[in-house]
Amino acid sequence: MNFLQSVDIQSFKTIFLSIVLEASPFLIAGVLVSSLLQIWLSERMLQRIIPRNPLIGLLSVSLLGIVFPVCECGIVPVVRRLIKKGMPAYLGIAFMLAAPVVNPIVYAATFAAFRTKPEMAWERMGLAYAVAVLAGLFIYLLADGNPLKRSREDLTGGTPADSKLTWSGWAEHLLNEFFDMSKYLLFGAFLAASLQVLVSRSVLVDIGSDSLTAYPFMMGLAYVMSLCSTSDAFVAASFSNVFAKGPLLAFLVLGPMLDFKSTLMLLSSFRTRFVLLLVGLLLVLVWLGAAVAGTL
Repeated sequence: MNFLQSVDIQSFKTIFLSIVLEASPFLIAGVLVSSLLQIWLSERMLQRIIPRNPLIGLLSVSLLGIVFPVCECGIVPVVRRLIKKGMPAYLGIAFMLAAPVVNPIVYAATFAAFRTKPEMAWERMGLAYAVAVLAGLFIYLLADGNPLKRSREDLTGGTPADSKLTWSGWAEHLLNEFFDMSKYLLFGAFLAASLQVLVSRSVLVDIGSDSLTAYPFMMGLAYVMSLCSTSDAFVAASFSNVFAKGPLLAFLVLGPMLDFKSTLMLLSSFRTRFVLLLVGLLLVLVWLGAAVAGTL
């Protein structure tokens, strides 16, 4: 019994640290980009480069990850800053959903993980792109007003001289943003590691082998495990001898778009009703899209 307890504790520490260490560089990168946007991207410049046609805008921003790859661990502060700068929420959400998947780093990782099934990489990119565009379109049609919560900046009248922020002010903004986001990352990693230790892998495989539960199981697993999009393909590949293509695609697409730690980050930045709408859209779109892809 003592041996089992020590193994569980060691497993928890390993999983927790791996999630935190894996996600931290991308969170730092996202916060850094967010803070740089605060200095160099003006509202007027953003309004000039955003397409006026909503559909063209959605189709365009959902491809930005190809040249601007951002992990889901760092995308929330970037999108929050873009929306504050004037980007419409539906475009920001489409970019937030697509960028962690539709980028060359994730494609290469997925291709390497599924060496015997290279089509999985293309199908993952295509499904993620379609879900991001459709989710953004539904947000455009259903959501009204500014979905962001009021922040400390809003309550105090914003940062001084928004377009003329000093480097000391930039450093302060970066630290505030980092500590604001990192606490949700740590709590999400703690819960994800706890659940993975409490539920054995053999039990998970037994539950997921039923075709009726395969999709919700793999989507729930992606949500709980909170893996980075650059490494989740290797976890999915380890289930390829148990699950069909559809549930595997559901795992690969939903995880980078919505997991436990990103949900906490979303709730810290966006209004609760808006987050619930987004979660509902993603669950339905990913499930239906993966089911269709699985039959092709």
